[in-house]
Amino acid sequence: MRGMMMEAMAEVRPIRVMVVDDHPLLRAGLAEAIASQADMEISGEASNGREAVQRFLEVRPDVTVMDIAMPEMCGVTAMQEIRRHAPDARFVMLTTFKGDAQILRAVQAGATGFLLKSTLRKDLLDTIRDVHAGLRRIPPDIVMELAQYMGQDLLSGRETEVLKHAAGGNSNKRIALKMEISEETVKAHMKSILSKLMANDRTHAVTIALRRGIITL
Repeated sequence: MRGMMMEAMAEVRPIRVMVVDDHPLLRAGLAEAIASQADMEISGEASNGREAVQRFLEVRPDVTVMDIAMPEMCGVTAMQEIRRHAPDARFVMLTTFKGDAQILRAVQAGATGFLLKSTLRKDLLDTIRDVHAGLRRIPPDIVMELAQYMGQDLLSGRETEVLKHAAGGNSNKRIALKMEISEETVKAHMKSILSKLMANDRTHAVTIALRRGIITL
């Protein structure tokens, strides 16, 4: 009986994990921690979102640990692209802050695990195991952040674009020229932005949007 149990355990395939982060040292640290586990192995690495999509299709990992904010293609967009090819793909998303907008986009895109980079040492391995088992793992801090804004409308794509231009110091007239729309349309978008974010003025709106992860500079 003991021999049969040992044989069955030997046949259990390790969890194949792909690590995606644009910081080489962090990526190496994650890979080392994962590879040190008897029930896990590294199946691939990538340094940005575009590379992640290509690498995923090559190695087909069980779980992908991926940073949300990366150059060339962000983690959420990369996840959306991957899930077009592999709807059952499982992801643990990394973030340095609790901005609800990025987290909400990731949830809507199909992420079931989240990790704040400040708690990686403590939570990384158990989160990978839970996500692989089909469970959802979201840190309490992130849940509270999402709950705080539950029911509020996120900015539309156009509104987000207007606010990004405003964050760059552009006037309404300049934004209108850049977006090839009328100045009145820009003003209407800005009015909606202030209402949705409950901001006093455009500077306040930019500050709120940056904190919540709606826009980045």
